[in-house]
Amino acid sequence: MTGGGVRAVVRKLRGKNIEIKSNGELDAMRAAGAVVARTLTLLERTARPGVSTAELNEVAEQSIREARAVPSFLGYHGFPGSICASVNHEVVHGIPSREQVLADGDLLSIDCGAILDGWHGDAAVTIEVGAVGASDRKLSAACRSALLSGIEVARLGARLTDISHTVENAIMEAGRADGVEYGIVADYGGHGIGTSMHMDPYLPNVGRPGRGPKLVAGMALAIEPMLTAGSHLTEELDDGWTVVTLDRSRAAHWEHTIAVTPDGPVVLTA
Repeated sequence: MTGGGVRAVVRKLRGKNIEIKSNGELDAMRAAGAVVARTLTLLERTARPGVSTAELNEVAEQSIREARAVPSFLGYHGFPGSICASVNHEVVHGIPSREQVLADGDLLSIDCGAILDGWHGDAAVTIEVGAVGASDRKLSAACRSALLSGIEVARLGARLTDISHTVENAIMEAGRADGVEYGIVADYGGHGIGTSMHMDPYLPNVGRPGRGPKLVAGMALAIEPMLTAGSHLTEELDDGWTVVTLDRSRAAHWEHTIAVTPDGPVVLTA
């Protein structure tokens, strides 16, 4: 799943093998991230009532391949799609299907990844299909706000769990403002990314600050909060992939790939 010409340095940081990229390599990741961003924008325009998630998958694969990139999800540990399409109470890893036809009021989370010249980009959005309820809009907004808050603290000298703590606090603050106790999905989180899609370090969405490796220039991270309108508990369906809320409450998922730089965090999937 990686190409030639990749020479990123792997450094040992507090027990983690973390890949440190040069400025040129981060530029290459930005190019891969742009493929993901364009594809997600296209999917946001395409997702509407009556469209199946399989159709969205086809649109995504065509978009990625037209950019001379490769869908990083397709075939990953046997995953059958080029995107993850998770509807309503599905949190992550939903398998695109012709039977899953979008309806007015659905909340759709799409996770998308692409490999370009050996480098990975990974991002996710939650899409409001047609006219969704106010509570769903607030749920998605709370998740996206937590993502942006986490990105903001990904700066030189911070510790990894400073991001985790900030994401958790942002969700709790949004819940207080919305009058809802949002469930933070703690069993899944972000990760390092670069020459592979999932790399050290694992980035939880909850935790105490000041722990984990110190953030240094050249680190790339996928930050991805997931939250629910009810219980934080989840289960995996019999398909071996789709993760759903245990109480079948609705869920939202937002993600960006970012780089830690001397000038602050840079979003590579903008």
